[in-house]
Amino acid sequence: MPARHEGLFPEIAGFQPLIAAARRAVKGKRRSPSAAAFMANLETRVLTLERALTAHRWSPGRYTVMRIEDPKPRRISAAPFRDRVVHHALCAVVGPLFERGFVDDSYANRVGRGTHRAVVRYESFRAGARHVLRCDLYRYFPAVDHAILKRDLRRRIACPDTLWLCDAIVDGSNPQEPVDLHFPGDDLLTPVERRRGLPIGNLTSQLFANLHLDPLDHFVKEVLRCRRYLRYVDDFALFHDDPGVLAEWQARIAAFLAGRRLLLHPRKTWIAPVAAPAVFLGYELHADGRRRLPAEAVSRFRNRLRGLRDRWRAGTVTEEEVRARIEAWIAHAGFADTWRLRHAIFRGGWFDPANARA
Repeated sequence: MPARHEGLFPEIAGFQPLIAAARRAVKGKRRSPSAAAFMANLETRVLTLERALTAHRWSPGRYTVMRIEDPKPRRISAAPFRDRVVHHALCAVVGPLFERGFVDDSYANRVGRGTHRAVVRYESFRAGARHVLRCDLYRYFPAVDHAILKRDLRRRIACPDTLWLCDAIVDGSNPQEPVDLHFPGDDLLTPVERRRGLPIGNLTSQLFANLHLDPLDHFVKEVLRCRRYLRYVDDFALFHDDPGVLAEWQARIAAFLAGRRLLLHPRKTWIAPVAAPAVFLGYELHADGRRRLPAEAVSRFRNRLRGLRDRWRAGTVTEEEVRARIEAWIAHAGFADTWRLRHAIFRGGWFDPANARA
């Protein structure tokens, strides 16, 4: 049984921890009016926030919801800046408590891991097996069951005040896309009666998403005894020479997930030879070691680039903002074999890799 921790709340809701959390939360957000207003009266705002948390009078504010279509339809929820300060303060304290128990091959939203290391690990596992079981979860963030998540939080946290804060954040989640799934033992009204869903965009949602699938990681590693397994959020892969073993593992994983009210995505779960090209975390990976960007991803970026160019010429975005967005894409694209592609897109411009060589 993992150790459960008490006395955490002063490290979260104290004046100095909240000041530090505000300074972390404002990074990259200084142009936001709400962030600027909070930081302009930092000590007063933090004192007010400290009193509200200590008296259990704090509750999450209203989310700003944006719907994006690229690369797939999603609802992004932006919490008020005051709430983001609380999220940073909470994650700084409870995050390390859960991090200690996470398996090494969970790569999302963890310091020192990320997509590039996950891709390298995928390629390493692929080299030692003949087949791969690729899995994705059906509407994972909208499907997260609140009661099960709260039980997960209590595996490590025994501090009543900290659990009150965690519960307040979970209960304050805004409505997500409906996921009307029935599981063994449900009656007709069960999907309506159980609260579900985490807002994509919260720092706490990133931590809670990892925590919620940590039992799956241990099930695969310790019960199924799969030595070649990795996960990035709800996208995970298991490798083995025998496709029959992978099929058995798939059935057992589906049963395990059903106990957590989660479902394997029927169209995004399959078994395939590792020799076949595979798209993983935005890269098209080939058995000979080549990495490409999927054609549709390149097309989407070209469209975004044209939009950025038009907005820059119109004066609605600054050169600094344009550079930041393009450099983020280059950091992703540069991990693949894309020198010629980047040269063709940026020929003679700011980001032409030929200029960097010169």
